[in-house]
Amino acid sequence: MFEEEGVTIDFEIGTMIEIPRAALTADRIATEAEYFSFGTNDLTQMTFGYSRDDIASFLPVYLEKKILKVDPFQVLDQKGVGQLIKMAVEKGRAVRPNLRCGICGEHGGEPSSVKFCAKIGMNYASCSPFRVPIARLAAAQAAVEE
Repeated sequence: MFEEEGVTIDFEIGTMIEIPRAALTADRIATEAEYFSFGTNDLTQMTFGYSRDDIASFLPVYLEKKILKVDPFQVLDQKGVGQLIKMAVEKGRAVRPNLRCGICGEHGGEPSSVKFCAKIGMNYASCSPFRVPIARLAAAQAAVEE
């Protein structure tokens, strides 16, 4: 189309990493993708096997009985979901060293999640507008704490 129209448009190819298999095969994906955006809400749902539609019926009990310390849809599960993300970033950058990586979703505005992402070398966080000030503060704190 570009040749036919005689124009060029600079663009990049990237992908959302939203399922565990995509994280596990990040090195293969990075052969084509120039950036990864981790859809942490879907990745959390798929990793835990929880439906966001059903979790309200049992999450309060899980929190009360200390099965979970926090709501994993509000605070990134660094030991499970976070390790998938960390591994995917490492595998992707092993193939494409300049691979840009970030998270997309409500975790992108939660301080401990933002700090975790900064610690593993992610480049950006995307979140709802009302969470942006908190995300910026957390990113600044992460930079100072390094």
